[in-house]
Amino acid sequence: MALTLEMNNERDMFSSMAANNPSSSNFRNVLNVEKYSENDKSYIPISEFYAGRSVFITGGTGFMGKVLVEKLLRSCPDIKNIYLLIRPKRGQEVSARMHELLNAPLFEALKKEKPRDLGKVIPICGDITSEQLGISDKDQELLCKNVSVVFHSAATVKFDEKLKLSVQINMLGTKRLVELCHRMLSLDALIHVSTAYCNCDRSDISEIIYDPPYNPDDIISLINWLPEDMLDKLTPSLIGGRPNTYTFTKALAEHMLLKEAGNLPVAIVRPSIVTASLNEPFTGWIDNYNGPTGLIAAVGKGLFRTMMCKKDVIADMVPVDIVINLMITAAWRTANHKSDQHTIYNCCTGKNHPIAWGQFVDYTMTSVRQHPLEACLWYPTGVIRMNRTINLLHGFLVHYIPAYVMDTFLRLSGKKPYMVSIQKKIGKSVGCLEYFSTHQWRFQDDNVRALLNTLSPRDRENFVFDVKLIEWDKYIENYVLGFREFLFKQSPESLPSSRKRMMRLYYLHQISKVLVVIVTWRFLMGRSKTLRDLWMRFIQIVLQFSRLLPFL
Repeated sequence: MALTLEMNNERDMFSSMAANNPSSSNFRNVLNVEKYSENDKSYIPISEFYAGRSVFITGGTGFMGKVLVEKLLRSCPDIKNIYLLIRPKRGQEVSARMHELLNAPLFEALKKEKPRDLGKVIPICGDITSEQLGISDKDQELLCKNVSVVFHSAATVKFDEKLKLSVQINMLGTKRLVELCHRMLSLDALIHVSTAYCNCDRSDISEIIYDPPYNPDDIISLINWLPEDMLDKLTPSLIGGRPNTYTFTKALAEHMLLKEAGNLPVAIVRPSIVTASLNEPFTGWIDNYNGPTGLIAAVGKGLFRTMMCKKDVIADMVPVDIVINLMITAAWRTANHKSDQHTIYNCCTGKNHPIAWGQFVDYTMTSVRQHPLEACLWYPTGVIRMNRTINLLHGFLVHYIPAYVMDTFLRLSGKKPYMVSIQKKIGKSVGCLEYFSTHQWRFQDDNVRALLNTLSPRDRENFVFDVKLIEWDKYIENYVLGFREFLFKQSPESLPSSRKRMMRLYYLHQISKVLVVIVTWRFLMGRSKTLRDLWMRFIQIVLQFSRLLPFL
């Protein structure tokens, strides 16, 4: 349950934090805005603001980037151009990656209704890890002349990424982008996508930039001259109370942005755990196994049944389209209300519309049983607990023993074993999520709520980021249907046959539990005379009681 504070207490707390936090002095604590009024003739609708403008997006081929591109094309039809920073990858040229991006399922409606609009998306060959972002002089000149809004979402989101690469992408990439932005002739807004968990070493997190654990320049110097093997050894002590290099480097990137941005019109959007879409481009869209998606998929397949988790802790996850709509709106606000101060938006659900991990697991179990995956291996079940020893023991019994048995049968049949390997990958993924499912944070989102109040009813409807509109049970059901269709490529038409298989697995699961109890009981009875004597005594009491029943 989210903590709520009286407004006066919140303001006092923010003031105290700002006073004790010099690095936050250039960033506004609470957005001071007027509510929308129909009499305000100066109001510019969001779609009109983007008309005739060109935007530049880093990370446009990622999960969030795709949704951002699609939303801009669909809801801002008069936008001029969308420039995407794309690097060659795995032998694919930029043009091939661009073709693959625009042929993704989320662009199908646009391809049918407005195919010419896809031509507004222009690839810019580059690499976030290279000097000057690897962009040619000609393309740099093009961007500097035409771009007025920049969305920087490029980042490595791998929690176990090596520190060197994480610094290169999340920190140096940001620094190089800011250098390019300083040369843009008509820049009106730079939206930097961070993470709500960049300050996860705190429990109460406001919409300010906190002092970094180290000077960002010192960390950059460190990765430049220290050998990588030595860096790997130093990483645990460097990141300190943070669980991974991702949150560590994102925190440093924010402070670097504060230092390097100068008078640029900047806003920072900090989403929590980004999950499948709520409504746009359609319900339940997802294209990766990051975060809880991989866990849900493993549960749905019958491969995963136990994890470390506090059921009462808030599962602060936010649908991807909520984040994208906030980013687009934040750019609109930043451009239309010039200020020497910049605003931070904690894009989270925990304060205004929380769901606990226990509820999330319950809704998930209901949905994966109601909408089962094809060829799932076992009936989906799951237990969350906080006793690590019991969790490890249970995990070995229900995860690894069946995996070793199945791999043995695969070997005997001449096939390649893979079940143990899958369990190890699942275990690694769950281990990364464990920190976030066992700790509690309180994210303040006053700036997000204030921004929402500045919008006209039409813009609130077209660019939805009010988390109170989420119906968690329905959302999670669509989440499950989404990864079933978009990740596993399974048609809704296969649901009836999958449900029949699920029913058979249910009965098999119940029978197996009875058999386990019987086998365990017989095993114990065969090895304990005391237990046998107690059992016989119990039987005698039952028989005696049954003889008395006719007289009662």
